Amino acid sequence: MPAGGFSASSGMDFEAKITPMVITSCVTAATGGLMFGYDIGISGGVTAMEDFQREFFPTVLRKRRENKGSNYCRYNNQVLQLFTSSLYLAGLVSTLFASYTTRRLGRRATMRIAGGFFIVGVVFNGAARNLGMLIVGRILLGCGVGFANQAIPLFLSEVAPTTIRGGLNTLFQLNITIGILFASLVNYGTNKYLPVGRQPCFAHFSTIYI
Repeated sequence: MPAGGFSASSGMDFEAKITPMVITSCVTAATGGLMFGYDIGISGGVTAMEDFQREFFPTVLRKRRENKGSNYCRYNNQVLQLFTSSLYLAGLVSTLFASYTTRRLGRRATMRIAGGFFIVGVVFNGAARNLGMLIVGRILLGCGVGFANQAIPLFLSEVAPTTIRGGLNTLFQLNITIGILFASLVNYGTNKYLPVGRQPCFAHFSTIYI
């Protein structure tokens, strides 16, 4: 068997080729991991901000102020837990549907669906004026994550040449980590930022609760 190729039942040998188009396609597809990583990292930092709690979770803010100096049960709130876990639950359920679309519609179509879910979810979260919109946005983001996590690794495995398949597959995990890092930097930069025209305060690092 040639290196990087495989033998089909017909006896024909196929040699995988490393081309700029293949590398570009794999690198671009792997960036879908940024969605998952950013969603993992950003939610913890945002839910720890007082402005966010005042708007959507006043009970958590009141308990937080009552328990100053202690983290015990400070974030023990079922609605807050629903907000946090809705993305992961939606991602788990949507993965079951994504397996069907990857088989029937293809990997690229499924990745486009994931991007669509993500865009709509971002719009809902950005325009949220109540808790319902916030959770709907998180569910849509979770659907995007579920579809992306189903299709992208398959796409990378099928497109990448066997000689560098492991490295290109690792790009997806790398992008998840980069997304978490970027979210942490955003949390750091926006911590203590008040919507009254003040500049962000970089003196403290917002703790991430995942």
